[in-house]
Amino acid sequence: MSLEAGEKARIAKQFIEAIPFSKALGMSLDDIGDGYAVISMPWSEELVGDPSTGVIHGGAVSALMDTCGGAAVMSHPGAPAGTATIDLRIDYMRPATPGQRIVARAECYNITRSVGFVRASAFDEDEGRPVATASGAFTVERPKEAKA
Repeated sequence: MSLEAGEKARIAKQFIEAIPFSKALGMSLDDIGDGYAVISMPWSEELVGDPSTGVIHGGAVSALMDTCGGAAVMSHPGAPAGTATIDLRIDYMRPATPGQRIVARAECYNITRSVGFVRASAFDEDEGRPVATASGAFTVERPKEAKA
C-alpha cells in the first residue's frame, strides 16, 4: 500500500511535532516534498553551548539535522512512512551566528529496500556558508506481508 505525497507530508509533520525533544528545541517543519524536507529551529539562550560566545550547541544542530533527514526519508516516494536513524555523520563547518534561526535542508537521494540515504546542510542567515553538513543512512520500514 502506497501513501500519497500529501499524506506522507502530514504523517511526517505529525511525527516531528510528536517528538518531545523536537518540541523542546522549537523545531518547525517549513517545507516537505518528495524526498526532501526543510526544518528550522530558533536561536534560544537555553540552546547555547558556550555562554561567553552565545553560539548554539552542536548537539542542537545535530538533532535538527537528524530530524530533517528522517523527514526527508519519510517523504520519499519509494519509502513507507516509518524510519529511524542508522548512521549520521555531521561535519561542523563554522559556529552558527548567535541570535539567528538555524535552517536544515535534507534530501533523500537514494533508497533501497531497507535503507534511505540522506545529505543535509544547516544554515543561519548566511546561506552561502553552511554551519554544518551531514550524510546519513536511515531505516526504511516496510509493512509486513499479510500471510494467507
